[in-house]
Amino acid sequence: MQHLSIDIETYSGVDIVKSGLYKYVQSPDFQVMLFAYKADGDPTRIVDLMAGESIPADIVNALFDPSVVKHAYNAAFEWYCLSKHFGVENRDAWLSQWRCTMLHGAYLGYPMGLSALGEALKLPQDKRKLGVGKSLISYFCKPCKPTKANGGRVRNLPHHEPDKWAVFKDYCVRDVDAENTILTMLSAFPVPADLQKQWELDMRINETGVKLDTDLIEGALYCNSVVTDELINEAVRLTGIDNPKSVSQLKKWIREETGEEVEKLDKSVVQELIEKDLPQGNVNRALAIRQELGKSSVSKYQAMADCICSDGRARGLLQFYGANRTGRWAGRFVQVQNLPRNYIETLDLARKYVKAKNLEALRLLYGNIPDTLSQLIRTAFIPSDGNKFVVSDFSAIEARVIAWLAGEQWRLDVFNTHGKIYEASASSMFGVPIERIKKGNPEYALRAKGKVAELALGYQGSAPALINMGALKMGLSEDELPDIVSRWRKANPRIKDLWYSCESAALEVMRTGNAVGINKGIIFSREYAPSCGLDFFTVLLPSGRKLYYPHPFLSENNFGKEALHYYGTGQKNKSFSEQSTYGGKLTENIVQAVARDCLAVTLQRLDRLGLHTVMHVHDEVIIDCPENSITPEAACFLMSGPISWAEGLPLKAAGFESKYYMKD
Repeated sequence: MQHLSIDIETYSGVDIVKSGLYKYVQSPDFQVMLFAYKADGDPTRIVDLMAGESIPADIVNALFDPSVVKHAYNAAFEWYCLSKHFGVENRDAWLSQWRCTMLHGAYLGYPMGLSALGEALKLPQDKRKLGVGKSLISYFCKPCKPTKANGGRVRNLPHHEPDKWAVFKDYCVRDVDAENTILTMLSAFPVPADLQKQWELDMRINETGVKLDTDLIEGALYCNSVVTDELINEAVRLTGIDNPKSVSQLKKWIREETGEEVEKLDKSVVQELIEKDLPQGNVNRALAIRQELGKSSVSKYQAMADCICSDGRARGLLQFYGANRTGRWAGRFVQVQNLPRNYIETLDLARKYVKAKNLEALRLLYGNIPDTLSQLIRTAFIPSDGNKFVVSDFSAIEARVIAWLAGEQWRLDVFNTHGKIYEASASSMFGVPIERIKKGNPEYALRAKGKVAELALGYQGSAPALINMGALKMGLSEDELPDIVSRWRKANPRIKDLWYSCESAALEVMRTGNAVGINKGIIFSREYAPSCGLDFFTVLLPSGRKLYYPHPFLSENNFGKEALHYYGTGQKNKSFSEQSTYGGKLTENIVQAVARDCLAVTLQRLDRLGLHTVMHVHDEVIIDCPENSITPEAACFLMSGPISWAEGLPLKAAGFESKYYMKD
């Protein structure tokens, strides 16, 4: 036996959607109910553990035989569940024997989800995941509500609905067949060995988890509940409407009070109305209340409470290859990639009063309690007992990578010396000595233009990109934006060349089928496997990893130009559908992918040194280590070290140590 494809069905009293895999499996009532498997080319078989059946001895032996590769869709689930079922102690060693077909699909640019992947690959109906799974999982895998009709039971067992159970067994078998069919199709484009190792490291990081400050979480939830009730009661008194959270009721009330026709009441609209300083005082206060109630980030405390395990740690917060266009990580549950910043200088004091549930002190010192709670979210992540956090963050990683890829020498010189890219950009754009662009000089006003240009224009953006990046709110007028775009592009000719090199290379590949190489060993190709009919436009990165664009073709874009099109998951509708791209967008994909690979190198370096990364957020790593362990300077040195495949890339990092996570 060489390959074993597996799918299991399980029961737990914990809601896996809210609380995640690790808390789900750690529940005392967790149970593996069905075990379906396919050994090499044999038919798929099912073991009904609820009926007293046993997994055959040769399959158990294969499960723990290092020479047998175990495959599953979202293999983290099978690996962790079966570790609990079999009492596996050395899970790390066992992990290296597993391969994840979900990762394989994501690496090739396909959506996550077995059903969505089968649809994207256009599998025949008899090879796809059965559509009845959701209702069957709800019936057999979760607790049920006790009623008179069901005899007051809290769990549905096979004998309660034998016909449903039979369908459930078929569903489990079909999942193995679907996974195996997909695996066979994708095998022409294998997952690189280094990416497999990164996945294994990610699994270990997710299983270790990060400790949470339960006192702070409890205090925050209490304070938020009290303040929410107070705000709603105040809004009812001010407006006279039944439900101040109702958009339609509040819009109608605002119209009656002010004559203002408001189409929506999202965050930006509410802020604009408050800034208008409407003369009716009650309206402004009602809007301010809505703004405070809209601090959705406070809900992250509840997400923490939902996913925290019995040992006080939250696990599974990172999704490997969550952004399959670039391979970057995504957040899950608490969404650590989207945490509010903190500006409070007295974080220790604020944390103390939240833990004490002292609303009076919080109001006196900080005023807006929802905003204070929002700023404290990061600090709920704490090191293990007796340890500290060392936090290290790549400095301006995307700006450094694009300068390196394009060969924009003046920018590389900046990053190899003082690193003041906003000032240097303004100096280059406006022909002003950089020494003049400092506080106290009139030329310092140019820094804002340099900053917004750097943030908005690196990927072929123009005036609308500057507006989206807040140029108008920075005091710039719309009339001067085209000039900023023109000056930035003139100051960065190599980056401009990179956009057009990417675009022309993509078009040439699609027209001729020939591979085209550009800077730093990047190669654009068309790859097709007749055996499975899969067709990709690919980008070979300096690291050796590839970006995959499925089912590519040339067609006119919205501007009437011939452009590369492919199928991918859209940012807005999240469906796997036709997408269009261009030189600037390809550049963005490549830059972000290279930055992601730099982070992966850092994570592997830290792991080899025995240092525990418990979390990473964008380009920042959070290390949980003993007090006398690594220093921030040493962590930054590790992150800034040369990378074998990125000679000349001027990496730099900044760091600090703390007794809780924060934005320094």
